[in-house]
Amino acid sequence: MSQNKPFIVAIVGPTASGKTELGVALAKAIDGEVISGDSMQVYQGMDIGTAKVSADETDGIPHHLIDILKPDETYSAYDFQQQAQHLITDITARGKVPIIVGGTGLYIQSVIYDYQFDDETISPETEQRVAKQMAELKSYTNEALHDYLGTFDPDSQREIHPNNRKRVERAISYYLSTKKVLSNRKKSTQLTENYDTLLVGIKTSRDTLYSRINSRVDMMLSHGLLDEVQELIELGYESCQSMQAIGYKEIIPVIKNEMPLDKAITLLKQHSRNYAKRQMTWFTNKLNVHWLDREKMSLTSMLSELIPLINKRRNEHD
Repeated sequence: MSQNKPFIVAIVGPTASGKTELGVALAKAIDGEVISGDSMQVYQGMDIGTAKVSADETDGIPHHLIDILKPDETYSAYDFQQQAQHLITDITARGKVPIIVGGTGLYIQSVIYDYQFDDETISPETEQRVAKQMAELKSYTNEALHDYLGTFDPDSQREIHPNNRKRVERAISYYLSTKKVLSNRKKSTQLTENYDTLLVGIKTSRDTLYSRINSRVDMMLSHGLLDEVQELIELGYESCQSMQAIGYKEIIPVIKNEMPLDKAITLLKQHSRNYAKRQMTWFTNKLNVHWLDREKMSLTSMLSELIPLINKRRNEHD
């Protein structure tokens, strides 16, 4: 910990764990502002499927990095890192506490630590060659592509889920472009903390979490998820990368009469549960988290535990 580094709070945890509620309550208690650390809530018009915080839920607390892009625009961990770090400087300068709230592990890590994204210069000839090679891999199934990655970068293969095709393709493209493996680049990066960070996580039992996830999916559907996906398709966004997110990719076939709704609901719940499991693995293995047990603690008791810790850290900066 360093008194020379700005103090921030980060709240992490799996989907449907209650991060949004804690973030708002904590911000009200310590005069903070929330920075969304969710890779999907940046997109306008994608509200229900991302469980985006509503105006009522914000309860007057400023929330940043929400609704900043159209669904056909791209957004990366690097983009988030740059924007979030700028916001932290601004929020701190105004005497308030930045509170990052989100479940996208790499986004959180990229801000908290001095995470250096690759900036190697690739020649136009190499770009053309790699583009051709990647095009030839388009016909591979997710599993086959994942197996191919493992032939030269087994560490990345173990880290990346086969269905996360975008990340698998990125690791392959990096190797084809540089003849280096992505996992080695990550290992060689010396991560130092950018901030004095209180990293808080919400956990619960698997059964309780899965029940909350299933209930959230049912609520999304009752709140109009099908209509939201229908509208996004009509606006021409069906083929966008953002529409491959959980909550959208399962519903598109329903809208197109290619899958019955009950099967899509089953898939959506299953994919959400699997995602939550991967999130917990990431947070447990990658980050040093102060965990709060949702089953043993009310929102009030969580605040009662956190506020003294925060005040102590803030006083050390005065």
